[in-house]
Amino acid sequence: MSTPGSTRISPRAGQSTSATDLVDVSGLVTAYSTLRPDPSVPAQRVGFGTSGHRGSSFERSFNEWHVVAISQAICDYRRRSGIDGPLYTGIDTHALSVPAFENALEVMAANGVDVLIARDGEYTPTPAVSHAILGYNRGRHSGLADGVVITPSHNPPDSGGFKYNPANGGPADTEVTGWIESRANALLDRGLREVRRMPFARARRAASTREHDFLGSYVTDLASVIDLDVIRGSGIRMGVDPLGGAGVHYWTRIAELYNIDLTVISDKVDPTFGFMTLDWDGRIRMDPSSVYAMQRLIAVKDRYDVAFACDTDHDRHGIVTPGDGLVPANHYLAVAIDYLFTHRPQWNAHAAVGKTVVSSAIIDRVTTRLNRKLYEVPVGFKWFVDGLLDGSIGFAGEESAGAAFLRRDGTVWTTDKDGIVPALLSAEIIARTGHDPGALYRNLTHQLGEPATDRVEAPASALQKRNLAQLSPAQIHISELGGEPIERVLDRAPGNDAPIGGIKVVCANGWFAARPSGTEDIYKIYAESFHGEGALRKILVDAQSIVDAAIAATG
Repeated sequence: MSTPGSTRISPRAGQSTSATDLVDVSGLVTAYSTLRPDPSVPAQRVGFGTSGHRGSSFERSFNEWHVVAISQAICDYRRRSGIDGPLYTGIDTHALSVPAFENALEVMAANGVDVLIARDGEYTPTPAVSHAILGYNRGRHSGLADGVVITPSHNPPDSGGFKYNPANGGPADTEVTGWIESRANALLDRGLREVRRMPFARARRAASTREHDFLGSYVTDLASVIDLDVIRGSGIRMGVDPLGGAGVHYWTRIAELYNIDLTVISDKVDPTFGFMTLDWDGRIRMDPSSVYAMQRLIAVKDRYDVAFACDTDHDRHGIVTPGDGLVPANHYLAVAIDYLFTHRPQWNAHAAVGKTVVSSAIIDRVTTRLNRKLYEVPVGFKWFVDGLLDGSIGFAGEESAGAAFLRRDGTVWTTDKDGIVPALLSAEIIARTGHDPGALYRNLTHQLGEPATDRVEAPASALQKRNLAQLSPAQIHISELGGEPIERVLDRAPGNDAPIGGIKVVCANGWFAARPSGTEDIYKIYAESFHGEGALRKILVDAQSIVDAAIAATG
């Protein structure tokens, strides 16, 4: 069992990779095509978490059979739901993404689906797919488009992933993913006998397979969401590290089209991601919110007024300033919210601020000061989709550095996370205010209080995770948290009354939330206090005792 604050940091965290850290790409791809999953093993079945199905071919949790089954299940879902417009398809730079794309196209083409793929084999960020879906569907009531993104996000190089975005452009909700998951597993159980498929070369030549200029369409529309004129006029020096991800060629086009001083640190694409520095656990992970993974950009921070990075599918952001280095994700979310709701006069006066239950309470305080509604939901960006689509949510953010917000005129931009626009927003903020996000966050804390935060992770079995997910307020028998009276105990999110899959305990100046991971055999405790580190440690002790009791029945 973990003790509070004891998440173990590898002694190699933040260091350069060595040859032994790099994935065997040839072996990984071979395993993808040759190893079959055993459907009787739960870990080898299709499972949609908060961001699609993810796994590794080495572990038989992401391989050709999974992709083929998921692709057929999506085709079946489209027929069942009357979705008969084009399916926009994007891929990132992970080694398994190209073979997964080829297998997916073999199935989609055989099913007669009109598939739009990137021009010239370009990689495609998640937000560019969402943007394309929404652009096509605008004003339509039939023949609607949807999309898939083949990516495991920021996960290690041996990972693969497959996400489905329906006609609303955002991550599919649990009803949709549940149906697709069930159908895909049924196909696996029956040995893929019901799958329609054709050879890739034939699928690529099919009349139903066409190219789409994701890059051009997305980049030329950026001025509708970011004030690029004020950035250009300010002369701000910007640096960007694409981390070898799907947006690697987008940044140069942005710099050229809008004539801004934006330098691409590196445009190298390498499926081993050997240019990264090691993350907190000594693994390679393209996480722009991790100070350990972001060492390459932090090392050159003094060359720029602001610098930023995005993860592999470019749906997460990381902001680096000369004075602060990497600005913590929650800090930047608070600054972005405070700026946007005071610099977007065309937004709906009633547009809410969206956050997850494990995001910082500084966002709550900023929202109250703005006299805006707070829309607090469980972890998962799918909960924000409808509000972004109709403009009732102006900004939606996750503690893991995922965010999206409306166009300058108050209409929808994307309904999935977009790492590119929050990154560029940091330059707009400096141009407009004369201060960088780190300095603006300190100003917020002077006015609203400064939270101390921590997150603890510990191993947990499937049964232990289930016990924690089912924890109810009635099982919480303490009346104080960190020395303060408990005000609320939540197992459902205040914004939409959806189950949070765990528990959140709140007092006036602190809180903790405990929930099992959706993708790993661990649980997580998030905690925060506005009374400093000492009070934070007390909250973590209380939180740990509650979690221990919740999973004690497993022994």
